[in-house]
Amino acid sequence: MQKFLKIFLLIPLITLNAQRIGEMAPPPKPIVFPPNALGVDLMFGDGGFGIGSFYRHSLSIDLSWFVDFSISESKDTREVEYIDYFGQIRTIGKKNRVFTIPLNFGLQYRLFEEVLTDNLRPYINFGIGPNFIITTPYDQEFFSAFGDAQFKVAAGGYIGFGADFGLSKSSLFGINARYYYAHLFDEGVESLEGRIRKDIAHFYLTLNIGWMY
Repeated sequence: MQKFLKIFLLIPLITLNAQRIGEMAPPPKPIVFPPNALGVDLMFGDGGFGIGSFYRHSLSIDLSWFVDFSISESKDTREVEYIDYFGQIRTIGKKNRVFTIPLNFGLQYRLFEEVLTDNLRPYINFGIGPNFIITTPYDQEFFSAFGDAQFKVAAGGYIGFGADFGLSKSSLFGINARYYYAHLFDEGVESLEGRIRKDIAHFYLTLNIGWMY
């Protein structure tokens, strides 16, 4: 009975010491990633396929600034494609191919830094800047049509939500959902016959692949 009583009295002491040990253990420090990142963007969206590049610099663990540019075809939402007798893909009523080349400067803010592990780093971002628009005649061969290309400049930008993955301090991999918008201040562009667009907007899912240093 006395042995049982001693063990019973020791339980609160053991529990108290365990709590103190747990309180003394410092929380794991967040990983400090290199401040610079450089890489490529692979873009998939309703406007077509695109490719780009980016540079990112960290101002703090939560905030970074960046510059990026890309090139992609901007298809009209009303375009209807079909395959002709010779196996070529054609678009009914298409007059011009339209390409957008946005150059954006922006900020990226990391979310839930104190809650989630460094293996998953979600963020929101936005960028603004000029958007260079190129149109080429659709009835000409793809590359030779650039000889009759027209060049325009629009004001644009995007907002996005994404995340970087992994614990590597050298390689970077992430995914970013972006909504791009650009406005032309002249007569606009005519991708389909008789349909003028002064506002160009597309949603893109972007894969970010690069390295940090």
